[in-house]
Amino acid sequence: MDSILKGKTVVVTGAVRGIGLAIAELCAQKGANIAIPYVFVDPAPALEKLRAMGVKAEAYECNVADFNKTKEVCDKIIADFGAVDALVNNAGITADKLILRMTEEDFDKVIAVNLKGAFNMTKHLTQNFMRNRGGAIVNISSVVGLMGNAGQANYSASKAGLIGLTKTVARELSSRGVTCNAVAPGFIATAMTDALTPEQQDAIKKQIPLGFIGNPDDVAKAVVFFLENRYVTGEVIKVDGGMYI
Repeated sequence: MDSILKGKTVVVTGAVRGIGLAIAELCAQKGANIAIPYVFVDPAPALEKLRAMGVKAEAYECNVADFNKTKEVCDKIIADFGAVDALVNNAGITADKLILRMTEEDFDKVIAVNLKGAFNMTKHLTQNFMRNRGGAIVNISSVVGLMGNAGQANYSASKAGLIGLTKTVARELSSRGVTCNAVAPGFIATAMTDALTPEQQDAIKKQIPLGFIGNPDDVAKAVVFFLENRYVTGEVIKVDGGMYI
């Protein structure tokens, strides 16, 4: 049975590597066309992987923290693809420090990308969703947005803010058939965790009841669940191996 994503257009911010790329790949496997707003990382390898699956895939250089640039890019995506059926706000950065040492710039830049970036993309695609009388939005939050974490006041605040944004958007757009949900990953194997020493990885695993670090596909499956389910909105799924129990 074909997925409802087949032939649809999914925008995944920051999908050139890691969790974002895993989300884009799983959506492409379901037959979705993919648009990727990105910065810094060369999108060519990601686009090659996605196009090899037989779908349309395009990348757009864009700092999601920039309100005007995101408007320009959203308009370009709609022009290129005809419409947008789903948005995954995945782009995010960290600037970890204890509050004692955290600067105003450290705080502001993380909020700007992680939280304001999701607002910008959602804002500029809302008319598209309303016009289509349907769509799905998934925000990539974090388990630390639910429980906090020392040294991550800015990141935790941004990810907690995403949950509030998720629930508000779900309420505002539900009458137009648009769902909005969030996925809150815990420790996921990425380039950042790969750089940790075995001792550091063992310390992390001790915090996880299941005893191992997840992988990007675990997050992607939760995202696609939301994208395919038209009767779930305003929810948060934790993909954390039980950290938040």
